[in-house]
Amino acid sequence: MKMKWTLIIVGGLVALGAILMIIRGEEDTWIKDSRSVWVKHGNPSKTPSQVIEQQELIQKVLNLYQKAKEQGTDFTNGPCLGTIDSDWVADIAHSPRQDGDDLPENQCPDFREGKANHFIELDPKGEIIKVR
Repeated sequence: MKMKWTLIIVGGLVALGAILMIIRGEEDTWIKDSRSVWVKHGNPSKTPSQVIEQQELIQKVLNLYQKAKEQGTDFTNGPCLGTIDSDWVADIAHSPRQDGDDLPENQCPDFREGKANHFIELDPKGEIIKVR
């Protein structure tokens, strides 16, 4: 009798595990990290359009950063790198943030004036701080 109940319980647990795996869905997908950058989780077979769009924007920002660096731009005061797309700007800030990073006068003019609603923020070394 004990053996029968043991088999029923084990069988039920196996069935429950299988159901949970099916319900859980696809594990290979894209997720946002703490900086709001899309990153692979597993090995997804497709790249969604919003991921491609963000990757292109990030590449534009990194190109702007590299060009400014080659021109000798001083990044210590967090300059605006400029507009990278119709609704996006690229800005430099400190990591960890300093009080001056949040002052309106230290934000990109297009963002401050509402011409752009999103930004990609880099630190003075060119590392992404956040995408918003």
